[in-house]
Amino acid sequence: MSGSAAVGRALAARVGSLLLTLWLVSALVFLAGQVLPGDVGRVMLGPFADAQAVAELNRKLGTDQPVLLQYWHWFSRAITGDFGESLSMRAPVAPFVLESIRNSATLAGVVLVLLVPIGIGAGVAAGLRAGSLVDRLIVLTGVSFSIVPDFVSGLLLLIVFGLWLNWFPITGAAPDGASFWTHGYYLILPALPLVLNLIGYVARMTRAGVIDARAADYTRTAILKGLSPSQVLFKHVLRNALVPTVAVIATQSGFLLGGLVVIEALFGIQGLGNLVLGAAKARDFPLLEAGVLVMATIFVSTAAIGDLLQALLDPRQRRRSAP
Repeated sequence: MSGSAAVGRALAARVGSLLLTLWLVSALVFLAGQVLPGDVGRVMLGPFADAQAVAELNRKLGTDQPVLLQYWHWFSRAITGDFGESLSMRAPVAPFVLESIRNSATLAGVVLVLLVPIGIGAGVAAGLRAGSLVDRLIVLTGVSFSIVPDFVSGLLLLIVFGLWLNWFPITGAAPDGASFWTHGYYLILPALPLVLNLIGYVARMTRAGVIDARAADYTRTAILKGLSPSQVLFKHVLRNALVPTVAVIATQSGFLLGGLVVIEALFGIQGLGNLVLGAAKARDFPLLEAGVLVMATIFVSTAAIGDLLQALLDPRQRRRSAP
């Protein structure tokens, strides 16, 4: 089977798996938000609320209907982007979710701008000097940073660079009407703990890829053909060494978009993680369900994108995908 056909089959299989996973996630989200709490109206209004008020709220939410009918109504609206009305905000849920995604994506963009060149650069330097003092220092530094939780490093960075030195704002929320560069400046400090937490992983993946690529037959063949060291490095070593790193970065983007609850709360960023946390505290089930479903969709989609990128960039992956 040709490479393009193998990629097509792999893509179709991955899309089918993605859709099935998202459907299962939607069912779990619905069960957690509408069924497991029991009497949703009673949970939201409290144990001393009037029975008539509880019944009216359950009717408004549709939780007095059969479970399968509830799920169908909720799911059929959710796939069109209609998540209902927020009970705490008294407004449609979708605009709040979209705004939170935009804020999380902006933070993720700043993280990647700092992480990708530093992490890949350090990994390449370590891989080209494997076994040297530079290699050991890069690996040790990356491991040391990665074992420190992001909320610990975030708090330390906030105290040192935000309060003591006053180099950066202590909040990640720029004033209304601020320019693009001002928004980026406000997000540097929140981005740093995430960069420190991930940089070691990216550097080690890149280092391993460079070492393997330098020892591969195609690299030795290129050297024997008389190619210059720079041509060997860029055309053969890095081209193959960075394939797993690209896939890892794509996968980590899902975490950066939806898993930053602590950092967003610490720096006052109204992102997706903070939205879910606030909805859980307020017992705002429509907003909570929408946030969790979108978060799960991001995680699953970025993981699929990472797998597909690796299959597209690495011919060996395409051959393994072929039946």
